[in-house]
Amino acid sequence: MKLINIGFGNMVNANRLIAVVSPDSAPVKRIVQDAKEKGNLIDATHGRRTRAVIITDSDHVILSYLQTETVANKFDGDTVEEEL
Repeated sequence: MKLINIGFGNMVNANRLIAVVSPDSAPVKRIVQDAKEKGNLIDATHGRRTRAVIITDSDHVILSYLQTETVANKFDGDTVEEEL
């Protein structure tokens, strides 16, 4: 399993990610609001400004303070691999 650091020591399973998007557009804001209402929102910003919204295949939405480019670049290099 590949884990990607999304900030503050929080990790996400790289195999479960569908998209990493900017939180600025209205459709993404609706996705975040819907996830919040359903209880599928995970806020990993530690009170900082949301710069990336990560959408998983399990309909969970994860908020990160890292920029979308930074999270995307972690797919290539900074992943932590663990055998489970």
